Amino acid sequence: MTKIIMRTPLVELDGDEMTRLLWKWIKEILILPYVELKSEYYDLSLPNREATHDAVTVAAAEAIKKYGVGVKCATITPNAERVAEYKLSKMWKSPNGTIRAMLDGTVFREPILIKGITPIIPTWTAPIIIARHAYGDIYKNTEIKVPADAVCELVVTHNGEKTRKEIMRFGSDGIAMGMHNLDASIASFARSCFNYALDKRLPLWFATKDTISKIYDHRFKDIFAEIFDSEYKQDFDTAGIEYFYTLIDDAVARVLRSSGGMVWACKNYDGDVMSDMIATAFGSLAMMTSVLVSPSGVYEYEAAHGTVTRHYYKHLKGESTSTNSMATIFAWSGALRKRGELDGNAALCDFADNLEKASIATIEDGMMTKDLAGMFLREGVTVRALNSKEFLEAIAQRLQVL
Repeated sequence: MTKIIMRTPLVELDGDEMTRLLWKWIKEILILPYVELKSEYYDLSLPNREATHDAVTVAAAEAIKKYGVGVKCATITPNAERVAEYKLSKMWKSPNGTIRAMLDGTVFREPILIKGITPIIPTWTAPIIIARHAYGDIYKNTEIKVPADAVCELVVTHNGEKTRKEIMRFGSDGIAMGMHNLDASIASFARSCFNYALDKRLPLWFATKDTISKIYDHRFKDIFAEIFDSEYKQDFDTAGIEYFYTLIDDAVARVLRSSGGMVWACKNYDGDVMSDMIATAFGSLAMMTSVLVSPSGVYEYEAAHGTVTRHYYKHLKGESTSTNSMATIFAWSGALRKRGELDGNAALCDFADNLEKASIATIEDGMMTKDLAGMFLREGVTVRALNSKEFLEAIAQRLQVL
C-alpha cells in the first residue's frame, strides 16, 4: 500500500496516563499504516513539564503558531495530590490554559452522534455545539488569602493615577480573587462564533450573567451586539439563522427544552462546565470533539476529556481496560483533515473522513467500549464490549475496506 505523503508537519503534543497509551496505539494501528506521518513532536507529559520547568508547553504553542495545526493528547493539570505523587517542584498550570492564552482562540466542542445511542435528553436530535472563550477569566486569575480585619481593594494604575474600588472589609479570615479579559479577545471570540455559526448554518446563542456582573459580563454582551449588528446581521438574515443573547440560567433552561441544533457561545468557565454536561448527555465525555480556533487561523485539536487515571492504574496492574478512544481518534482525524485542507492534500482529507466513518460504523455495528455498551440499543444489532486495543483493531478492519 502506498502511504499518503504529508508536505507540511502538524504539531503533535503527547500527554499522560491512559490517553498516552491510546495515543500510541491510535498512531500504530490507525494512522501509520496509511500515512507517512510528518509531525513536530512535543512531550507534554507531567514528568517532562517538570523537567523543562513547563518550557515545553510554551514551545509547543509557538510551534502550533508556526505550522498552523496541532493535535493534543489529554494532560494532567496537577493538584496538591499530584504534586506529591509526581514529586513536582511546583503546581504547574494547565497546559490547555497556557496554550489557549497564547493562541487566544475559541474552543468549539461538538458531540459525535451514533445511531443506537439516544441522548439522556431524548428531544436532542441534532448536535449542540459549545463555543468556549479560551482566554482569561478564572483560568488566568490571581488569588490571595485574606486575614481578618483586612481591607481588600481593586486598584487600577493608569498614567500614574490610581482608581480604587473596595471589594470587602474582612471581619474574619477569607479569600479573594481577581480576573481580567481584553476587549480584543472578546471581539475575536465573537467573530469566531459568528463565522462558525454561519459555516454550520446553525443559530447562535450567547449567554452571560450581565444582570449581576454589570461591567464585566455586560462588556461581553455589548461587544457581541456591536459586532453582530455592524458585521454579521445581513449574513445571518441571508442564511436564515438567528443570533440572540440571554442570561446563562435562561440558556440552560432553554437548551434542556430544545431539540438541539445550535451553537451555544459561553464564557471560559461556563463553556468548561457546559461542554462536559452536553457530552455526557449525548452519551459520553469520550464522544465529544474539540478544536481551538485562533483569530489568525491556527487550529489545535484535542479530546475534551481527561487522562482516564483509573484505567491507567488498572493497566499498570496488568488488568485489561475498555477505554473509549473516540474523542482522541477524532482529534487526529480533525488535525489531519485541516492539514490536508491547508496544503491542498485531498488524499489526506479523504483519509481523515474515512477514519471517522470507520470509527462510527464500528460502534453502529455493535463493537464498542464498555462505557457505550450499556446505553447502545439498535434493532438487529448485538452488542460486543471490547477492550481498549480490540476496539481500535475493529476500527482498523473497517478502515481497510474504505
